[in-house]
Amino acid sequence: MKFELLKNDDAARFGLVTTPHGVFETPAFMPVGTQGSVKTMTPVDLDTIGAQIVLSNTYHLYLRPGLETLRAAGGLHPFMGWEKPLLTDSGGYQIFSLADLRKIEEEGAQFRSHIDGSSHLFTPESVVAIQRAIGSDIMMVLDECPPHPCSEEYVKASNELTIRWASRCQEAFHRTEPEYGHAQSLFAIVQGGVVRAVREASAERLSAMAFDGYAIGGLAVGEPVGEMYDMISVCTDILPVAKPRYLMGVGTPENLLEAIERGVDMFDCVLPTRNGRNAMLFTRNGSLNITNARYRQDFTPVDELCGCYTCRNFTRAYLRHLFLVKEILALHLATLHNLYFYQWLMKESRTAIAAECFASFKLSQLALLRPEVPLYI
Repeated sequence: MKFELLKNDDAARFGLVTTPHGVFETPAFMPVGTQGSVKTMTPVDLDTIGAQIVLSNTYHLYLRPGLETLRAAGGLHPFMGWEKPLLTDSGGYQIFSLADLRKIEEEGAQFRSHIDGSSHLFTPESVVAIQRAIGSDIMMVLDECPPHPCSEEYVKASNELTIRWASRCQEAFHRTEPEYGHAQSLFAIVQGGVVRAVREASAERLSAMAFDGYAIGGLAVGEPVGEMYDMISVCTDILPVAKPRYLMGVGTPENLLEAIERGVDMFDCVLPTRNGRNAMLFTRNGSLNITNARYRQDFTPVDELCGCYTCRNFTRAYLRHLFLVKEILALHLATLHNLYFYQWLMKESRTAIAAECFASFKLSQLALLRPEVPLYI
């Protein structure tokens, strides 16, 4: 993997990441395809809306379809029909989200499958092996995401475990080979909750280990948004300039703009797809609930300035009708629009950085992005 920094606008960065499956531009938003599919979207849809990289999940793919099927298919790229770059999370987030189904030990995380209750041990070494079988372009180390709130002592101990696991992942990565003839890269994950000293130590120690890129994890898990932004800045002030920086699981359009201004390059979040399936649509003038009665005879597009297939061909009234009668097409059209909006926001951010006017672009967007309804986070 190669990262080329093309332009800085203060801390905001415009760059290119070259992988064996193509190039993607940063800032980049990765649609979430947890189980090898971005919900309601085909690879053609993703390509049409401008998605350049997709995220999938090690834990879920390990359980279904399983490594035997993935290897027989030649990896996840051909299995899901996606020829562009792929990033896989390690399953570390499931240590957080499936807390009732796992036990953390020095060796790794012992899970009871949410599908059938069977027991599975995820170790730093095994998640590297699983991601070799998946064939993702960018692999993530195994980490623990501490809950919020928790004690400073827990955050420190958790971060020490994450760093030990990162070292073991790196060792496993260097002593194994890709399974499908293309190189893979490994990203570390900075943890530390909202404890500044732990975040700083995590970023410094992982930076010294020379990973291919760095993620910022453990945020957007309940902490105040101001503390989240502070922790992002703590990390980007320390992480290597010449390596890509990935903020995991965040978030709203406002969150993305604030993080870009602080030097983040890559993002993923279920928000645009999940909200789309719940009839909440993002527009340049804020978000709206398309099932609201005010749209019953509104024959304008969801967003008159949007160039997506949904806005070019259908009206608010029609989308409202589809949701009310529970037509599957509603989920597809809403998801497509929301993901297009996120890709548009990234493209406009890159343009603004290149023109050295990102700060004014951010402020103009924030003035418009006021949600009509709560977000389905």
